[in-house]
Amino acid sequence: MNEKEAARLIDISAVQAYNNKQDIDELIACAKEYHFYSVHTLPSWTSYLSEQLKDYPDIYVGAPVGFPSGGAQTLIKMQEAKQLITDGARELDMVINIGKLKSGEVRYVEDEIKQVRQLCADLPLKIILETSYLTHDEIKVGCELSINAQADYIKTGTGWTQKGTTIEIIKLIKDFVGSSIKLKASGGIRDYETFKKCMALGVDRFGINTKSAIEIVKKFQ
Repeated sequence: MNEKEAARLIDISAVQAYNNKQDIDELIACAKEYHFYSVHTLPSWTSYLSEQLKDYPDIYVGAPVGFPSGGAQTLIKMQEAKQLITDGARELDMVINIGKLKSGEVRYVEDEIKQVRQLCADLPLKIILETSYLTHDEIKVGCELSINAQADYIKTGTGWTQKGTTIEIIKLIKDFVGSSIKLKASGGIRDYETFKKCMALGVDRFGINTKSAIEIVKKFQ
């Protein structure tokens, strides 16, 4: 694998509350230089991001839905998803309703994913489980609901929690889902060694901060 191929496995982002226009512009410049697969910002920057990347069709504009808590009502998530698509998003990463999942309200969670899935039928949909808040059994339920609702990816986290993605959680998810749904590891993937271990376990995509992403891809020659 070379640098360019490694970059095509990575989504870079500036999705912290404090990220300003300078951060967004630096993110865009890095995406253009390295051709990372996808670029994510908070929703208020999506239309700007789309405009800046309009001449780079191989770089996808990604956007978060219900981010970062997942606690918005389903209707609000659907309205947000619809607006993000209008603003140029070509991939959506939706935070699962964590509280509902932990309360055992699986029908609510599955129906919500299905409704957003129907709304963005032509776009990749990733479901963020925020695994650091869930038990192993809850992670498995979240995976099963996402598969049932025909999401494209399970995503491990938002990057907003203190505890990032672990190799243990990657193994747990891959052992449970096999090849039935793709897996995006996000949060805590900051070095080449961890990246390689996750690749070996079958991770399909990575969400990595820009600085770490550049350092990782430069290891591939």
